[in-house]
Amino acid sequence: MSNPTAAARFAAVYALLTAAHEVGDYWVQQDADAGAKGRHGHEGRAACARHVASYTATQALALGVAGQYLGLRLDWRRAAAGLAVSAVTHYVADRCAGHWRETDDQAPALVRLARRSGGGWLSRDPGAGALLDQAWHKGWIAAAAVVAAGPGRA
Repeated sequence: MSNPTAAARFAAVYALLTAAHEVGDYWVQQDADAGAKGRHGHEGRAACARHVASYTATQALALGVAGQYLGLRLDWRRAAAGLAVSAVTHYVADRCAGHWRETDDQAPALVRLARRSGGGWLSRDPGAGALLDQAWHKGWIAAAAVVAAGPGRA
């Protein structure tokens, strides 16, 4: 691509961030962090932060290498802002790990939001939490791609 359109950049960036999301979440994430990232207190926050750091590095590597190879002409500030959107929203969702079935006021805010927005099926479907988690991630990856793929470098 010598001068890709914003739509072409968005499509490529979304595909790259989504693929890197899968790699970062399932191949790069350390087992100890996966098990601890939803725990209350410092241990959970630290595990989640370590995971999000490696996840974001995976996405940055994919975006940098493939973006250069494909000639996407991404503006580094926009790419960094898009990665920040992905990282922050990923942290928010991953702090809910192990809490999706909770119904009290101590449940993470995202779990309470899911319940209020019609997520009553959280109680009935044992896989609902994982599905809501991934839907949240993919939605925010799309938003991150919009931010990262804005007007490219001249």
